[in-house]
Amino acid sequence: MLTLCLAWPAARADLLDTLGERAQRLADSPWQAPPTLEASALKALDYDAHRQIRFRPERALWREVSDFQVQFLHAGFLFAQPLRVYEWVDGQRRPIHFHPDLFRYDDDAAQLDPEQRAAGGFSGLRLHYPLNREDVRDEFLVFQGASYFRLVGRGQRYGLSARGLALDTTRLGSEEFPAFTELHLQRPEPEDRHVNLFALLEGPSVTGAYAFRVHTTEPVTVDVQARLFARHDLTGLGIAPLTSMYTHGDLADPITADFRPRVHDSEGLLVHTRAGEWIWRPLSRPEAPRISAFLDVGPSAFGLMQRTRGFAAYLDQEARYDLRPGLWVEPVEGDWGAGRVVLLELPTPDETHDNIVAFWAPDKPMAAGESREFSYRLTPLWQRPSAHELARVVRTRAGAAGVPGQGDPVRLDQRRFVVDFQGGPLSRLDGSLPVRAHLDLHQGQPVEPPQVTPLPDGGWRATFVVAASPESPADMRLQLRLHDQLLTETWQYLWRGPEDA
Repeated sequence: MLTLCLAWPAARADLLDTLGERAQRLADSPWQAPPTLEASALKALDYDAHRQIRFRPERALWREVSDFQVQFLHAGFLFAQPLRVYEWVDGQRRPIHFHPDLFRYDDDAAQLDPEQRAAGGFSGLRLHYPLNREDVRDEFLVFQGASYFRLVGRGQRYGLSARGLALDTTRLGSEEFPAFTELHLQRPEPEDRHVNLFALLEGPSVTGAYAFRVHTTEPVTVDVQARLFARHDLTGLGIAPLTSMYTHGDLADPITADFRPRVHDSEGLLVHTRAGEWIWRPLSRPEAPRISAFLDVGPSAFGLMQRTRGFAAYLDQEARYDLRPGLWVEPVEGDWGAGRVVLLELPTPDETHDNIVAFWAPDKPMAAGESREFSYRLTPLWQRPSAHELARVVRTRAGAAGVPGQGDPVRLDQRRFVVDFQGGPLSRLDGSLPVRAHLDLHQGQPVEPPQVTPLPDGGWRATFVVAASPESPADMRLQLRLHDQLLTETWQYLWRGPEDA
C-alpha cells in the first residue's frame, strides 16, 4: 500500500478541530434541516435561466492579493439551500455576505425583481488559478450541491464529480444526501501555490468536519481529511465517493441513434488492491441497477478512469469527452479497515444524468455516537497512475458468438468477448512468444477457450466465448502471462446472459 504523508499547518489543524467540535455537538443534538430559499421565483428557475446569473469577475475574492481567486455561485434552480461562507485571515473569521450586486442577471434571469434577487444566497463557489497560462486564471475546482465538488488539472475539462460522503447509496430510493452547510476559506499568502478550504457537513444521520488542501503543482491534487460523527447507526457508509456518467461506448450501444461513437465521463473502474493486483472493470449501462463489490482488507487506491483519448474517439465538439479526466483516490495514513470498493451502475435515459457511483464501503458499521477519521488524496489523471506499470486494457468488445457465414442459429445465451491489452511489458515482446491468457470463470460456462494474438498496431488481443444466464451469470477474470510472468492488469467483468445482450 502506498502511504502518503500530509504536512498540515498548525492553523489548519486548529480550524479543523474547531469545526470537528461543532460537528460533534450537532451530532449529539436532534436534526434540524438547514433553511432553504424563501424566494419561490429563484427555486422556479430552470437550468438555462439559472446559468444566466453570472458572478462579476471583478468582485472575486483575493483578486488583488493572490494568484488564487474565489468566485461565488448563486442559489436557485436545484440549489435551494444557501451556503454560509467565511474567510479566515490571521486567525480571524470574517463572514462573506451575499449581495445581488455581486452578480449579473442576464436574459431570462433579468425578470427577477430587486426583492427576489435580495432574497438569494450562495449555492457554492469556484476556485480559479493560472493553471494553463500565466495571464488567465482558470476555473479548476467547484463546490456546489450537497457535498459534491469537481476538480480538473491542466488542459482538462470537468467530467465526473467527487463527494464528501455517500450514505445508503445502494439502497435505491433511500439514499441520504448530507450537505456542506458552511465553507471556510483560508486566505493564501501571495507566493502560495496551495490553498486550504474547510467544510461543515450536516445530515439527518451524520455530521462531519472536512479539510481540503489544494495543490496546484503538477499534478494538481486535493488532500482531504474527514472527521465523521454518527447521529444514528450507519451501515451504508461510502467513503471518498465518485459520481460519473456512462451511456455508450465499447459495451453499450447508443440509447437512440447517435453520430458519436462514445458518450461517457468515465469508461472503467480501476482498483489497486492491498495485495498489489491491478483490476480493470469496464463500465456498462445496464437495463436494471447493478452493484459490484471488490473485497479487500483495506484499500490501496481506486478511481473511475477515462482512458480513451483523442477527439476522433468521441466526435463531440461541445462536450469534449476526450478532455475529461479520471479521478484517483489514494488513502493517506491510518487504517481504513476491511471492506470493499463498491461500483453502482444505473440505467439512464440520456447523458445528462449521472448513473455511475464508486466508493469505499467499510465492513464495520459506524455506531451512533461514534466518530471516525479518513484521509485521502484526489488526483485528476489523463491516464493510469504512475505506479501502474503493467499492460492495460485499451478496448473491450462483445458480440455474437457465431462465425459469419455459418448456418448455426444465433445463441443469445452465448457471447464472444474481445479484450485488447497494450503497453507495459507487452510493448517489449516479440509476436512469436507464447503469451497465454488465464481466464477464471465463476459460474457461467466456457464455450471457446481464450486465444491470444498480437495486434498489427501494437498490443495483444484475447478472445473467448462464454455462455451465461440470469441464474448463472459469467463472472470473468482475465490476465495475460508469459510463462510465470504476469504481463497485464486483471480484466474483470460480469455478463448475465441474454438480459445484457
